[in-house]
This record gives sequence, C-alpha cells and structure tokens, in this order.
Amino acid sequence: MKTDLRYGTETIEFDLPHRRFDVLDADSGVPALNDAEIGACFDDPVGSDRLEEIVGPGDSVLIVVPDATRQTASDSIVNLLVRRLIANGTLPYEIAIIFATGIHRQVSNEEKQRLITPFILQRIKTLDHNARDLMRAAGLDSLRFAGFGEINGTPIELNRVLTEYDRVVVVGGIGFHYFAGFTGGRKLICPGLASARTIAATHRLAFDFEERRRREGVGPGILDGNAVHEAFVEVVEECPPSFAVNTIVNESGHPVEVICGDWIKSHRVACERFAESHTVAIGEKRDLVIVSCGGTPHDLNLIQAHKALDAGSRACAEGGTIVFLAECADGLGRPDFKNWFDAAGSDGIAELLCENYEVNGQTAWSLREKTERFDVRMISSLDAEVLSSMGIVKLGSLSEIDLNLPGYIIRTGAKLLIKEQKKR
Repeated sequence: MKTDLRYGTETIEFDLPHRRFDVLDADSGVPALNDAEIGACFDDPVGSDRLEEIVGPGDSVLIVVPDATRQTASDSIVNLLVRRLIANGTLPYEIAIIFATGIHRQVSNEEKQRLITPFILQRIKTLDHNARDLMRAAGLDSLRFAGFGEINGTPIELNRVLTEYDRVVVVGGIGFHYFAGFTGGRKLICPGLASARTIAATHRLAFDFEERRRREGVGPGILDGNAVHEAFVEVVEECPPSFAVNTIVNESGHPVEVICGDWIKSHRVACERFAESHTVAIGEKRDLVIVSCGGTPHDLNLIQAHKALDAGSRACAEGGTIVFLAECADGLGRPDFKNWFDAAGSDGIAELLCENYEVNGQTAWSLREKTERFDVRMISSLDAEVLSSMGIVKLGSLSEIDLNLPGYIIRTGAKLLIKEQKKR
C-alpha cells in the first residue's frame, strides 16, 4: 500500500503494510467551481439581498480577508468580488482590502500576492491590522472601543477602519476549529480585526479555570452553546458585516462550495455543509495514528499545526503513538511559545494560565496535555531539543516507526473531525 502525505509545499511518499491501515480523509471527489459557478453562488445568497442590491454607487467597500495561515481560495473570490463591485458602479479607489491577522504576524508582500492575486494587489488599496496598536500612546490608535459585552463582559475593541467604510464584506474559509467550533464568518472580525485585549477575553472562555481543562460545550464542530463562538458573535454585532462569502475548498485549495449572504445565516449553512463532508466516523481508536496537517498553510507554524494533532488524538487509543507531520517553516508561531513548556507539565501550564492568561498559553496547555496522553513523534524542521521540552520526539523519517501495528492515516488533519461510533 503506497501513500503520500503533504508536508509544507512537498509530499512524503512511503509504503504501508497491506490492510493494516485505514485512510481517513474528506470527500475529495467534488470538482472545483469555475468562475461562472462561483458567480451563480453570489446570485443566490442566504438570508440577504444580492451584493449589488446592498452596495450602491458611491458606497465605499472594505473587504476583509484571512491571513497566510488560512486556505480559502481568497484569490479567486476577491478577484470576482472586485470585478462585480466595479461593474455595479463602485470605483476602485472606493475599495480597500484588510488582512484579518488577529494576533498573528503581518502578511508579507509575497503572501498578499498569493492571497488576493498580483493584479488586485496593484490596483486596490490594502491595509494591515495591528491587534496591539503600538501607536495608541501617540494618539494615533487604529482600534475603537465600543463598550463591554453583556454576556461575558468582554471588552469590545475593533479596528476603527470597520466604521470608516459604508459596507463591509468578509471572505472566509470554513474549517473545524478545536475550540471555536468552526473557522470563517464572524472570526474574520473577531478575532481577525480585534484588539489583543478582546482576543484574550474571548479565547479565555475556552478554558475552565476551576476544573483546569477545556470548558464543557467548547470544541470542533460545535456552535450552539459554545461560549467562545457566542462571544465572537456578540463582539461582531457591534460592527456587523454587510455581506459574507464563505468558501469550502478541496485539498489543493480550490473552491468546491461558496455560500454567500447574511454573515450569521450563510456561515451557519456553510458550517453544516462542511461538517457533512468532513466528519469521519471510526469504529475504534487504534494504537498508531499518522497525521499530516495537509501541508502549507496548515503547517506553517506549530501553533497552527497543533490543530491537526488535535484531530489525530481523536483517533488514537490512550497511550498510543501519534506520528505528526508538520514542517513549521515559520517556527513555533511566536518566539515565546516555548517558554510555556518550562512549567511542570500540563498542570503547571494550567496554573500559569490561571495566574496570567494568554491566548497562546492555552494552545501550549492543549499540546502538552496530548503529549502526556500519547507518545507523540514528529517529522518537522523544528529543533529536536525544543520539541523534547514539549514531550515530542523528533523523527528523521517514517522508517523509524513500527508500521506493523493496525493504525490510521489522516491526510488532512487540519480539516477533519473524527468521531468514534458508540457501540450498541
């Protein structure tokens, strides 16, 4: 049995013992949409008027797109979106595009070309978000305070540019998120264009500080009753988008479904469709799981790649081995991420989170909790000593693993939700 797994921009090919492994993957038989088919999706919005009926001549338009850690087919979507706006009477200088980076690093010029095409980058104004807004002390802050949320008292601080354009259009890709339920939709605004303070306040709702574990009702594929999702929605309601474009992409990053319309209703429909085609049921957990993130951008850094490890842990028997493929060309994601692992295991990290919560500390806790429950081996460009401090053994190749155990291969761990079927 020959198979290959994506690793960064490359693939790793290897042989597996016949019939000892099952491959877990999303439905990949759906063809990518062409421009005409995407246009038809724009003409059939969910819960709203068509874009051309929402944006009038003379209206300025802000288009919000994800950063380099997401795969959303934004290049195709934004190109068509801009053309439709111009054909409808909006002038190019009345349009701007902002990259929803949240607390991630800024988007490079090369990445901007890939995300929105060189053609659009040359002709449409682009903006960058700064969640920490270092210019605030000089009175030039780009963040606007809108009060506190009623549900959790969340401080609502969003990029001021959201109030400076007549219409806001969000373009996001749908995927599972290990505590927000799903990506896309409201996440383009919060956390995408929120302040670091707002991001921390909403993300902390994923952690139960009394039980020192993930909060009940928070997890991949869950929206109803998910405290993090509900906090995101509450924040975004202060500056709601006029129109949303939600994409579902294939393994190559091309769109197979585009659901447009109302920012809440269209996102809900898109999430339901994504879950239908990307949820995999297994009869049992196994002692060996080999999981790939699905290549770049999903394994750009360890903080992002951890989502695939989370998927792999759902298919692995307690105490089993997870072989984790993630290049992490950008390193850990943040230089200080490794400092969390100076604590005494996941309990020590939980203690630090209780004392002084930080967003990436929760990811560190989640990662360390998995390396305590499983024997995690990793093929990566990351330093072996750094990985060791996290409880991970670095591998040179898959030949170092005993492949004679029954196991699972997960080709696109960043996109799958794995559920064990309950035995009757």
